[in-house]
Amino acid sequence: MAQQTGHAPNRLERRKARTRCALVRAAQAFMAAGKLNVPILELTQAADVGMGSFYNHFDSREQLFQAAVEDALDRYGALLDELTVGLDDPAHVFAQSFRLTGRLHRRSPELSKVLLNNGLALAGSGKGLAPRARRDIDDGVRAGRFHVREPELAMVIVAGAALCLGQLLHDQPERDDAAATDQVTEDVLRMLGLPADEAHEICQRPLPDLDGRRP
Repeated sequence: MAQQTGHAPNRLERRKARTRCALVRAAQAFMAAGKLNVPILELTQAADVGMGSFYNHFDSREQLFQAAVEDALDRYGALLDELTVGLDDPAHVFAQSFRLTGRLHRRSPELSKVLLNNGLALAGSGKGLAPRARRDIDDGVRAGRFHVREPELAMVIVAGAALCLGQLLHDQPERDDAAATDQVTEDVLRMLGLPADEAHEICQRPLPDLDGRRP
């Protein structure tokens, strides 16, 4: 009989994981509200855990907030991977990710605000949207789909467009998020060197159903 190399989490491990998750979710709620100086006691009360449990997982509030941002980026990146699987054209992959990002600002407002309130972390992180967008730009350049002088500077424009679009959609709740997102995506594709008619056609393609799909 083959020896098992892993093991199912025991009761203590599951409880510790639930506690950590509760703290991270509480931190994300405060971050979404822009409350970055909240006392640790309020964080533990919101998470419904004891103060001692906090220090079993984190050394400081700042360390918890960093974990909260990384968790948000991980969840968001995993959803993007799921919703772009099977696409071969890097221009289509990039466009679909960008279009979905715009729509998720309204469908996952708390997660969106966590990301927007940590814009520099989002733009420079090795997780979430930024590395995937950079990968798609590099793939597009290699495939001859995109034509940019310096991909890193192109990423500056892409990240700025994504963040500013998200903030606009929060500031103007009456604006059609789908139409605004598709227009910005089309403009970004043209900036990356795609012909205008092709950029428009890609942004008219159907998207995966987002109902019930939240990071």
